[in-house]
Formats: sequence, C-alpha cells, structure tokens
Amino acid sequence: MTQAKSVAFHTLGCKLNFSETSTIGRMLENDGFVKKDFDDKADVYVINTCSVTDNADKECRQLVRRIQRRSPESLVVITGCYAQLKPQEIASIEGVDLVLGAAEKFNIVEHIKELTKGDSAKICSCDIEDVNTFHSSYSVNDRTRTFLKVQDGCDYNCTFCTIPMARGISRSDSVANVVENARELAANGVKEIVLTGVNLGDFGKGLGGGKKREESFFELVQELDKVEGIERYRISSIEPNLLSNEIIEFVANSRKFMPHFHIPLQSGNNEILGLMRRRYRRELYAEKVAMIKQFMPHACIGVDVIVGFPTESDAHFQDTYQFLHDLDISYLHVFTYSERDNTVAIDIKPVVPVNIRHERNKSLRNLSHKKMQYFTEQHVGETRKVLFEGHGKDGMMEGYTDNYIKVTTPYRTEWVNNLVEWELR
Repeated sequence: MTQAKSVAFHTLGCKLNFSETSTIGRMLENDGFVKKDFDDKADVYVINTCSVTDNADKECRQLVRRIQRRSPESLVVITGCYAQLKPQEIASIEGVDLVLGAAEKFNIVEHIKELTKGDSAKICSCDIEDVNTFHSSYSVNDRTRTFLKVQDGCDYNCTFCTIPMARGISRSDSVANVVENARELAANGVKEIVLTGVNLGDFGKGLGGGKKREESFFELVQELDKVEGIERYRISSIEPNLLSNEIIEFVANSRKFMPHFHIPLQSGNNEILGLMRRRYRRELYAEKVAMIKQFMPHACIGVDVIVGFPTESDAHFQDTYQFLHDLDISYLHVFTYSERDNTVAIDIKPVVPVNIRHERNKSLRNLSHKKMQYFTEQHVGETRKVLFEGHGKDGMMEGYTDNYIKVTTPYRTEWVNNLVEWELR
C-alpha cells in the first residue's frame, strides 16, 4: 500500500492513550507518512479507542461513519482498549479495515503496508494473557504538557473494570529508561511531564529482558527530580493505597513535583467499595487527603467517583456525597456506571435505574463546580507561576499554576511554554 502517505489520528479516553497515539504517529512519520488533522482528508485514519464507558464505544462508531462520508476510499485502523476487548464487533463496522489489539498496535507500520481497501476487515489480536511486554510512549508537540507512559496494565480485579482484560498484567518501564526519556524531552524544550499509567503506583512490576524488576514508584520520583531542564512533573492518577506517606512528603519538599494529586475514590461508602473490590476503605482515603493538606495546604486534589453502581441506594449515595462534601478536595471527575461485558459487576443486583444514575452524576458535578470555585477563591491575591500553553483560541491563551488553577489571558507569543509569575485575581 505504498500510495498511502498521509495519516490522521483521533484519540478517545485517557492520558495513556494520548501518549501512545503520539508515539504511533512518530513511527508512521518516520516511515514517510505526513500527519494531517483528523478533519482533513487523509489516506489512513487511526482511531485509538477507550472502552471505559459505552459512550467511548458509540463515539468510535460515529467517527468511522464520519470518515466514510468524507473519504470512503481511505483506510480505517482501530486500536486501543475497545479493539482488544471486542475485535469482532469492531471488524463488523462498515468502513473498518484493520483492528489492532494490545500486542499489535506498535507494529502498525508493517500492518498498514499489507493493507488494501475493499477487503474484509483484518483482525490482528491475541489473548490478553500473552500481552506482557512494555512499550515506552510519550506525547510531544501535541500539547504543552507531555504525557510520559511509565507503566501499563493492572493486576487489580475491580468488579466494574475491563482494563485488565484490555491492557493485560501490570508491567513497567525501568527507572533508567524513564529518566532517559525525560532527558530527551528536556532537550526538546519540554517544561512539564505528566507521568501516566494504568496503575501508576504499581510501577516496578513487569518483565524486562526476561528478568523481573524490583523498582518502586518512589524510586522513580526521586530520580526524575534530578533531571535537568524539566521544570514540572505531575502524577496523573495514583491509587490511595499506593500513595505512600514518603511520596507525599517527597512531593511536599520537591521544587519539580507539583502540589497536585489525582486520587481515585470511586465511592465514599465502604459497603459499595467492598462490592467494587477496591483495596482500601474511605478512612484510608481521608487520611491521605489530610496528610497532603498537612504538608501542602495549597495542594489541588482531584477525585474519580462512580455513581449508580449496582445496589447503590439513596442512602449509599448520600453517604458518598456527604463524605466528598466534607473532604478538603478540589474537583471531581464523575463517571456514570455503565454495564461492561465480562465484569463481575454486571451480575450484581439490584441495578440502579439509568435516570437516577444521571441525577446523581449531575449532583456530584455541581458539587465539583463549587469545590473548584472555593479552592480557586482561597488563592486569590497570591502570585504563582503559570505555564502557558501554545494553542490559543479567539485571541486568548490558557495556562495552569503549580496547583492546577487555570488562568486565561490575552495571547502573548513570548509566554508560550514559559513559566510566568502571575497574581491570581
């Protein structure tokens, strides 16, 4: 398929997917492809999917239909979690030419060379048990902040989650290789790195060169802190049971690791946490938040929470709402529970009606708005450093303080990818 020389990408889902899409893009560009915007006409379209919610599945289908209308002769490649979980379902979507599972997405260059439009969709996948290697990835030139993948897969067995089935066992890069990637990014002018993974705090597990590594996330954080040229690190998301006290203390004393934590909670009710098979209770979560605020009163803390999990009664939800209301956190990412095939939760009864799930979602989103408003107001009058991003809109530009308060101001070229002292008002 030598005539295919342009490629466009669309990424659904998490920061990890963005890092992988960017890496796949560089591989194709190195092979001679010209990268285009997804809304432009291209020879090949690559959609990197998520399958955390039904919406991601639906969005994938809508994107394929859009490509079919715009450019029916183009090749369509689907990869990512949805592609690993339901390859046959994706292959049946009209217009799809290639489905790449978890083990094959980084072999995309070779697969595309063998592809011809008009044949039935080709599936290149394997059992998730056979996926046990780690592929280093990072995003660059896509965003001001670079997402650096340091860990993949998950050994946890939460009853609502398909990620272990989509990404396989927990495995990691080495500390030495992550540090080398950070140095390379610093040489390319990157100022901020967001560390990403499926279960970031589990860093250190995994097979590398046939040998088992015994490294820890804390060791990684310590070594990255020494890298010259990187001004900021953020920890994208870390389980409360893996967020050790030594990590919290280290971040508090670091000039480079930002006072910003994102800690999944999922429910503020211990009974529901038990049914979810989470590895902590809400008391531990509250302890971690209290310790962060003790060492860093100015720290921003984000929370993932799921509403409408099976058996979640009004009392359970009110328990979660009150717990979050009383907790010194800054914002929420609220997910409406959706049934996923082959999960334990799909058989847990009774099921919460969909309209009630949506009402609870709205209630927590309103709480999140109030929390962020209150957090921001606490810092009015302070001067904090803001890293401004390159892409502007309507003559404006955006940036974030160290503790993740968004700042919007008229666009100034000299501020792009630079740290600027800013008085919050």
